[in-house]
Amino acid sequence: MESAPKSAPDSAGRRTAVVTGAARGIGAAVVEQLAADGWVVVAVDVCRDLPGVGYPLGTEKELTALAERWPDSVLPIVADVRDQAALDAAVELAHRHSGQLHAAVAAAAVMAGGRPLWETTDAEWDALFDIGVRGVANLARAAVPRLLAAPGPRSGRFVALASAAAHHGLWHLAGYNAAKHAVVGLIRGLAADLRGTGVTATAVSPGSTRTPMLRASADLYGLPDTAEFARHQLLDRLLEPEEVAAAVCWLCGAQASAVTGTVVHADGGFLP
Repeated sequence: MESAPKSAPDSAGRRTAVVTGAARGIGAAVVEQLAADGWVVVAVDVCRDLPGVGYPLGTEKELTALAERWPDSVLPIVADVRDQAALDAAVELAHRHSGQLHAAVAAAAVMAGGRPLWETTDAEWDALFDIGVRGVANLARAAVPRLLAAPGPRSGRFVALASAAAHHGLWHLAGYNAAKHAVVGLIRGLAADLRGTGVTATAVSPGSTRTPMLRASADLYGLPDTAEFARHQLLDRLLEPEEVAAAVCWLCGAQASAVTGTVVHADGGFLP
């Protein structure tokens, strides 16, 4: 779905962003915070369940509700991050509404695992990498040329959601570990490619955050309550999506101009 032109926000002079994985969780929190700060946001989500993912994903109802909360700021699109043309269209929608893209946030990812690596299925492996890694690359391919097309001095931002799993080996989640390590490597390489342009590339690695994906992780481990993950964090509690989103949104802003090619650990002091 795409908001009809007649209901499009007045985006003259406003910053614009594209956010994937936007229907719920950290992605939705990023959309909400950017919208509250005056951005126009193209909110992208696949809004259907997928092979290799053993739990329900975000829904079109959730994405629509998000847009309805911010009718002057959020443009919802149902699209699959594995579809390059769909992400190209999302970026063009953002550009069409303001004449410039200012930020892109790759938050779409899935959880799969719960068994040793050698028992991970092809469907699970494909979902982890096609959505969680290729989806990041696809958004970069769509968004970075638009970020670079801005007049100088540029201040475009590309931010990807990694994970504490990108920095620690987690039991029975080797595929997820590998995918999130790949996101960090992709961001570091992208930042090197963007050297001297004024456009930055960064990653945010959350810890255990109160989201449907964490509930799915608890199910993989046979845990009755996600609160059991809090013992791995120095804060001794789960993080809220809004806390992680605050780090992402800060990186999207002009004040984060010195941060690129690195990871912000919004992980509550994660210890495996």
